[in-house]
Amino acid sequence: MHPAPRPTPPGRRPSTALAALLLPLLGAVLLLASAAPAHAAGYRYWSFWRGAEGGSWAYQQQGPAVAVPPDGAVDGWRFALSPDGGQDAATPRTAGSFADICAATPAQEGHKRVAVVLDFGTAEDAGSAAAVPEQRTACASVTPRATSAEVLAAVAPPLRYDTNGLLCAIAGYPKAGCGDQVGAAGADRPGTDATSNDHGSGPDVGLIAGGALVAVLAGGAVWQARRRRHS
Repeated sequence: MHPAPRPTPPGRRPSTALAALLLPLLGAVLLLASAAPAHAAGYRYWSFWRGAEGGSWAYQQQGPAVAVPPDGAVDGWRFALSPDGGQDAATPRTAGSFADICAATPAQEGHKRVAVVLDFGTAEDAGSAAAVPEQRTACASVTPRATSAEVLAAVAPPLRYDTNGLLCAIAGYPKAGCGDQVGAAGADRPGTDATSNDHGSGPDVGLIAGGALVAVLAGGAVWQARRRRHS
């Protein structure tokens, strides 16, 4: 005769024991995943600003093809390595003063004057050994309905846009690229662009290893539970 199967002790059903084993392991995997270093990224692009009171800068919420600056306005542009999201972008390092920039440009009937500040950034922003143009200012005399894009075209050609209408270059700078994403390592070393494909893409190795460990132990726990059930 076969011995009668031993009953499972109360409160220790196989599924309960398995859950008790796996929950701490899953918690450890999640902890490893959250502790993995984040690969922060920035973008090299021209950010658009509007001169505010006291020579400060306010991020321009409208694109240059839509924004229509009034007479006496100051448009500011800064090329830099900045996070995506507007308000956190690097501002022009020169304060915009309409009175100073447009002092030598007389007012004309049927035209408006708009001061423009161009900040081409730093060598670190450029991420290459190419020479960075000096900051400069200009005063555009344009028709009253001219947009900021038209203002810019009047004082800083050539402009370069991508197929989606994103402004890539002002006065021909930079010669290549358009809103390129740069990984954390590339942001620290000019001339060594590291795109998002190089950093942070693909599954995390530590997370895969942790998941594999859970799978192996789970298999072992199931085998143990079946063994006890039929012993």
